[in-house]
Amino acid sequence: MTDSTTETPTDLPATATAASTDATPDPAFDPARRATELAILDALRAVVDPEIGMNVVELALIKQILLGPDSTEIKMILTTPFCPYAGSMIAQVKEQTETVVDHDVKVTLLAERWDPRDAGLMW
Repeated sequence: MTDSTTETPTDLPATATAASTDATPDPAFDPARRATELAILDALRAVVDPEIGMNVVELALIKQILLGPDSTEIKMILTTPFCPYAGSMIAQVKEQTETVVDHDVKVTLLAERWDPRDAGLMW
């Protein structure tokens, strides 16, 4: 005959069992931070690539938004390596982001090549 009693593990530290029962929120997701990121993306929809006629969000040119307590960094790419409107678009991205956050904004160009398929475009 088998014993049907359940045993509690005694070799686990007390903190391990207590931590598993605590309902702590996941620190990886911050709703306020996500709301700010979405507000920045919404503001960046006003920045249009003049050669293509679509905004930088639709074109998937914005690759990363890094929010810090004192500064924000936008990492982006261009549709072509020698885009004649690069300076203007970078300035517009900086200005539009500054309408959302109340601190310094840095725009960094990445060396990554743009792929129209990222924007859902097929030519």
